[in-house]
Amino acid sequence: MKTIVIGTAGHIDHGKSALVRSLTGTDPDRLKEEKDRGITIDLGFAHYKETDGTVLSFVDVPGHERFVKNMLAGVGGINAVLLVVAADESVMPQTREHFDICRLLQVSRGVIALTKSDLIDRETVDLVRLEVKELVAGSFLADASVVPVSAKLGDGLDELRSALRDVTRKTEMTPTEVGAVRLPIDRVFSMRGFGTVVTGTLASGRIDVGDELVLLPVGRRLKVRGLQVHGAKQGSAGAGRRVAVNLSGIELAEVVRGDSLVTPDCFKATRCFDGTVELLPSAKPLRHGARVRFHHGTCEVLGRVAVSGSAGKPLADCGEIQPGKHGYVRVRLEAPAVLTRGDRYILRAYSPPMTIAGGVVLDSQPPKIGVRTAVGQQRFERLNTVEEAGKVGGRFHSAARAVIEEQAGQGLPISALIHRLGASPAAVESIVARLEADGTAVRVGDRLLAPSLLHERGERLLASLTTYHRDHPLSEGLPREEARERLFRWTHQSVFDWVLADLVDSDRITARDCLALKNHRVSLSADEAKARDAIEDAVRQGGFAPPDVAGLASVAGIEPDVAERIAKLLIREKVLVKVHTLFFHAETLRRLKAEVAAMKTLGGKAVEPVRIDVGTFKERYGITRKYAIPLLEYLDRERMTRRVGHGRVVI
Repeated sequence: MKTIVIGTAGHIDHGKSALVRSLTGTDPDRLKEEKDRGITIDLGFAHYKETDGTVLSFVDVPGHERFVKNMLAGVGGINAVLLVVAADESVMPQTREHFDICRLLQVSRGVIALTKSDLIDRETVDLVRLEVKELVAGSFLADASVVPVSAKLGDGLDELRSALRDVTRKTEMTPTEVGAVRLPIDRVFSMRGFGTVVTGTLASGRIDVGDELVLLPVGRRLKVRGLQVHGAKQGSAGAGRRVAVNLSGIELAEVVRGDSLVTPDCFKATRCFDGTVELLPSAKPLRHGARVRFHHGTCEVLGRVAVSGSAGKPLADCGEIQPGKHGYVRVRLEAPAVLTRGDRYILRAYSPPMTIAGGVVLDSQPPKIGVRTAVGQQRFERLNTVEEAGKVGGRFHSAARAVIEEQAGQGLPISALIHRLGASPAAVESIVARLEADGTAVRVGDRLLAPSLLHERGERLLASLTTYHRDHPLSEGLPREEARERLFRWTHQSVFDWVLADLVDSDRITARDCLALKNHRVSLSADEAKARDAIEDAVRQGGFAPPDVAGLASVAGIEPDVAERIAKLLIREKVLVKVHTLFFHAETLRRLKAEVAAMKTLGGKAVEPVRIDVGTFKERYGITRKYAIPLLEYLDRERMTRRVGHGRVVI
């Protein structure tokens, strides 16, 4: 079943509600006050079904200037507009404002109805037709059918239905299964025995009874208890349909118009976004810092505009956007809104409230930089690139590249492709594969990073290792954690791991506790080689009581820090073994282990457990406690002895 949502538009008392009632047989005015006063105050809903099964669902909006915010809550999800102009009054202020809103929201199709045509003669109808055509010239309604009708007498209704049918055939509908669920709520009420019910036009995704959805911006998880589509109970509903959702687990007062029901983890509320803006020719210049009324979907939020640039000029050359011009803005909202890339919005002046502009969201989670900084200027240029790419069909790809590059070393979480860039959850893996295939991004864990950044970090690490080897020729390499802290402090941990793995796989470095170039070899000068031999000989001769670092430096005739580096080199070569702060020759420790092991046997036979205490050990090897304790603890670690009380047992 194909469904098309049609919104009415037009001045107050031009017969919008009466026309919908005549077309559908349903009175869209549901409030007692509306019926008593004879004007539409809030949104009304009605529908009828064509013979081919197509459902035309009408959203009837108020025409009074005081209720334009209610009108905006209704037209955010429409597929086409029914512009209503009373033939006895012609084009009026709200006719123009409603038309401007539909144009700024890029409604693509519609029909124009000249109501109350029974009250005037044909010549006047023709004159009004010309005035309406002049209003819509050059717009999406330039070629729209203009149908004189009389809701009172029924004249022209068949022709109007035919025109609407033609619009329906030409309107492409959103596939019902595409994207995450997103339902901007335009009405909230309670039904006895059912509880809280919300209605709206399902913008994307598919809702099934029993689904768990999230109410944003409050973040409450709720269960779908029941569904209705056009008044009929359904088990599921797809995008593009007017739906009523019965929710469990929430009270009526906890939901308001402007909230959204969404798939969990697919959207985020935001208080700041970057976007394009198109100022109406009739508006005043939009100045930097202006307070505005922001309308998106069914919500209205106050905010302030930071102008990023206008008509191809950066902020340095202009501090405002002129009427009829295009520009870039950052809007800071006073309350959270649920936005994603590609959403359209309307701006109205704070006071007096009137429509002044409309635009498109480019980034719903922009970086926290001022638009007047050098970085802000670079962002302006990037936004311009993103928008220009969108005109030739490459918008998502370019937007993804811009945002990934902007995230630098932190990378873009893959989940952000959904809530920040508007990707369908089902398409995320294929999108990531395409971004990797064309070199736009590299997948690092759960993040996407620019290949250029990874290459640059790898080259920086190689350069740092080259410098480190030159300055520390006796060192095994740059300590791993020191490298991470020095070069990757502001990047995500996974970036460091990826760069190391890539350089190891390409056989360019070795990575253990220390990082080193693959071809790195410790090189000793002639004097250092002599010092090495002197240190090794001094430690060997020292036996179980070798000299400390200062003593080794004195023996070798070098500085203590150089002596320690040479000792560490000998440890890596497995010539020396460090025990606590002392250096023992590996041969000495092997002899010690052999002698201790021999204590277990006597004449080839095992003996009772042999006990060793510190005093006995000191006396046996002629050493002081300074050496005895480290050596006994070394034997414990080597599982040659086990400490029992104040002594040890040979095991």
